[in-house]
Amino acid sequence: MRDTENMEAEAEFEEGEEPSFSDPEDFEDDISDQELLEDILRERPQEADGIDSVIVVDNVPQVGPERLEKLKNVIHKIFSKFGKITNEFYPEDDGKTKGYIFLEYASPAQALEAVKNADGYKLDKQHTFRVNVFTDFDKYMTISDEWEQPEKQPFKDFGNLRHWMEEPDCRDQYSVIFEAGERTGIFSNDVKEAITVEERARWTETYVRWSPKGTYLATFHQRGIALWGGEKFKQIQRFSHQGVQLIDFSPCERYVVTFSPLMDTKDDPQAIIIWDVLTGQKKRGFHCESSAHWPIFKWSHDGKFFARMTQDTLSIYETPSMGLLDKKSLKISGIKDFSWSPGDNIIAFWVPEDKDIPARVTLMQMPSRHEIRVRNLFNVVDCKLHWQKNGDYLCVKVDRTPKGTQGVVTNFEIFRMREKQVPVDVVEMKESIIAFAWEPNGSKFAVLHGESPRINASFYHVKNNGKIELIKMFDKQQANSIFWSPQGQFLVLAGLRSMNGALAFVDTSDCTMMNIAEHYMASDVEWDPTGRYVVDNAFWLWTFQGRLLQKNNKDRFCQLLWRPRPPTLLSVDQIKLIKKDLKKYSKIFEQKDRLSQSKASKELVDKRRTMMEEYRKYRETAMQMYQEQRPLRLDLRGGVDTDELDSNVDDWEEETIEFFINEEIIPIGDLATQIVRVETSRIERGGAKIPDFILFIWEFPYPSIILV
Repeated sequence: MRDTENMEAEAEFEEGEEPSFSDPEDFEDDISDQELLEDILRERPQEADGIDSVIVVDNVPQVGPERLEKLKNVIHKIFSKFGKITNEFYPEDDGKTKGYIFLEYASPAQALEAVKNADGYKLDKQHTFRVNVFTDFDKYMTISDEWEQPEKQPFKDFGNLRHWMEEPDCRDQYSVIFEAGERTGIFSNDVKEAITVEERARWTETYVRWSPKGTYLATFHQRGIALWGGEKFKQIQRFSHQGVQLIDFSPCERYVVTFSPLMDTKDDPQAIIIWDVLTGQKKRGFHCESSAHWPIFKWSHDGKFFARMTQDTLSIYETPSMGLLDKKSLKISGIKDFSWSPGDNIIAFWVPEDKDIPARVTLMQMPSRHEIRVRNLFNVVDCKLHWQKNGDYLCVKVDRTPKGTQGVVTNFEIFRMREKQVPVDVVEMKESIIAFAWEPNGSKFAVLHGESPRINASFYHVKNNGKIELIKMFDKQQANSIFWSPQGQFLVLAGLRSMNGALAFVDTSDCTMMNIAEHYMASDVEWDPTGRYVVDNAFWLWTFQGRLLQKNNKDRFCQLLWRPRPPTLLSVDQIKLIKKDLKKYSKIFEQKDRLSQSKASKELVDKRRTMMEEYRKYRETAMQMYQEQRPLRLDLRGGVDTDELDSNVDDWEEETIEFFINEEIIPIGDLATQIVRVETSRIERGGAKIPDFILFIWEFPYPSIILV
């Protein structure tokens, strides 16, 4: 039946006119293309597709055809670090490039990375790149001619980042991880008991690290690093680096270096990333095959340069561009080790012997690369570089095998860095060397030498006349490590691990052994930044003289780190003046120490101080009222000024007779505190008796006198 109807309709269509498919005149189309063709329109090419991945590089050298290929290689080497370059275009005019180029990356993210890191890149003295994303030009073209006030950004107050420096009792802080890493605490060191500053659960996933000046505390997490600071340890910055394991700060705290073995790829170096601490931006990424010798980069003392050693190459980079110094590395065949001076931009490195060419130690000034001293060495087995903390001296420990002998002889080559032509003095040691360490702020050094159980500790002084004098030698010492106080003079000779934790506390000013102690199986010793206290790896606290103060027991103790202090702002003359007047200051400090060591409770001492403060406020108020009532007193007394003892002496005579009545002593608490009430009388003006009371309050260490 249905087939019959279709046949009839087809017959009508063939015989009649073609039907109209147009909409009626009154028809309203209320369906948008977006609703009708949503799936198809979603795949429609966007207007900015491809353009977001294009960058424009300005201030490129203008070159002819003969140098174009070389320019392309240089540009490709610089910009391929940020991602894969899929297309490039060098506009030309009259046979020369125009000074700007277009580079297209595989993704917009890579283009943005190139803009962040390459903008401001200094190619040479005449050419500094300016890099922008191509789509930024639309934004610049629509800028209004009228100035608009920028939107005010909210201020983030992180508190005083140096607040711990203002602690009135000059207590140092340290971080402790305990309960197997579940809890992390910041404590202020105190002779009696540590004072908790901040304590949090699961603050870090592995360990923590302080920045070189103590401004920031870095915590480790699976996704990256977080920096904390201020009085309440608020989060200041975070750096996303998946699987981060190691970090390092620049000495100026401006940059932080992170390492992760999970992120590195051939086209996008992510194993090592250098970050800007203030902005949180990534400055540059590097490849790294192994982190066995961390830190990979070594920084100059001021953070202006950092260097990395690879096979036969020493690469020195400059900040803030993070590019190679002078755009090239140093080719040094066979280089074994290098180190920056802690006080100058001088780098020291050594190269072993090669056939007839002797081994050598080279001192090189940066950024000029001028060799200020080269020292040739013969029959060398190994060298170690030891800088004194201020960079005044460099000691090169040289192990030699003299011809005709089988043993190893050690020499200390001492470079005097502050003298012209850098003279070198030599100290020969016939015994094997166990440890060497410079005094941080002086010209002495200590050496452990010999074989167990006959280990000797020798102390040397580098004199101004070029001689190196042996000051003292202690024989038969149980020690394998030397730990100098950060302020010099004092040190600890420690026998760690296999030597059962023997600790010898030495004063090198007269080379006396102040104390000998032992902490079984101790494996590390750390001085506090001021050189007053020593702590070992089991959280035992000692004075610099070797007196044990505390045995802290933290459940499943993991890590302790002292908070560093920034360099002093005092000048050399100011420090000398303080040392000259040290006896005057020491009396105040001794009084405070005795007060803190007394048996009086802290609550009682605080109560007495509050009472004294209230009295001072009352006295100030009374004195103010007394001055305000002066005109009234003058008016009541007929203009006679009785406030002054010598006023109107011509009008009257005064005779004063004083005699002692009684004295009452009232002891309070366990302190040496007493109130002495002395009553006196004086007779003035015709026998009028006027009693006076003098109240002495002896509150150690500050006596007070109150006249009533």
